[in-house]
Amino acid sequence: MRQLTFLQPGAFEWREIPAPRLAADTDAIVHPLAVARCDLDLYIALGVVKYPGPFAFGHETIAEVIEAGSAAGVAPGDRVVVPFQMSCGRCDPCRRGLTNSCEAYPFGAAYGLKPTSGTEFGGALSDLMHVPYADHMLVKLPEGVDAVMAASVSDNIADGWRGVAPHLKQRPDASVLVIGGLAQSVSIYAAGAAKALGAGRTLYLDDNSDRCARAARLGAETAPLALDQGREPTEQFDIVVEGAGTEAALAFAIRSCAPNGVLTSVSIHLGATTPVPLTRAYFKGMTLHTGRVHSRATFPDALACIACGKLHPEHVTHRTLAFSEAIDAMTDAGPKIVFTP
Repeated sequence: MRQLTFLQPGAFEWREIPAPRLAADTDAIVHPLAVARCDLDLYIALGVVKYPGPFAFGHETIAEVIEAGSAAGVAPGDRVVVPFQMSCGRCDPCRRGLTNSCEAYPFGAAYGLKPTSGTEFGGALSDLMHVPYADHMLVKLPEGVDAVMAASVSDNIADGWRGVAPHLKQRPDASVLVIGGLAQSVSIYAAGAAKALGAGRTLYLDDNSDRCARAARLGAETAPLALDQGREPTEQFDIVVEGAGTEAALAFAIRSCAPNGVLTSVSIHLGATTPVPLTRAYFKGMTLHTGRVHSRATFPDALACIACGKLHPEHVTHRTLAFSEAIDAMTDAGPKIVFTP
């Protein structure tokens, strides 16, 4: 079968590799129908995040079940969401919803991201994928939900969702600030999720006019971030999502967070250390959270919101291309590309 393989920044190739086979009665083999380029994929392709190749690429996918073990919980022909992280659903972290930390796998185990765990699990830009613990991992795509529209739900959509949804559940009318940038699609999805969930004022700040326009289509108020022009916060928000990935943006986010508010940093701060104004955070009594999303535990709620028509991730996607165009398009700077076989 074909597999897209990352070699080094700017260099990919299609390789022929053996097709996967069922190894347990809880396994499934799936055929990707739509594969979204994750925000991280762009920075790996550009060499901003320095991951050594070669390894299979792609990890945000909607797929069709081709084969299934007797206890896999799915059947051939089912359209399913494939979590990008590997998890068993049986260990203590999984039962607690911490599916990023499954004890059955090396820490950071994921499709299309071998360097995070040191183990190759294959990638979504392939003809077939092997899914262990399919009875836990796979979630059927609701009827009427387009695979291309929902392709990013297991990672970037879920990542934006977790920045706002748990906090809006506790306070439905909370105000929300999203600072866009490095985590470009995640930030826009966060703004869209806030509006879909009925948040109060939702402000999206970004110096990129195209991303602002996409956030506006999802219902958010938008404006330039303009930190290079000395912008200072003029108001405070109950919920803040920082996706810019810079020291200045993180400091701005903390200053913009209301007392007893919550700030989620969804971007990866790539420096060895990142200054954090903890004194300001301390006196506000705010909560600061960072870390990878727990994909399998998080995305079903976001998927349900898409299915009910309140969340529209299609407004974030700027290109839909064939698998055959993936190599040339992988370094496209736009917020979201979806590839189809």
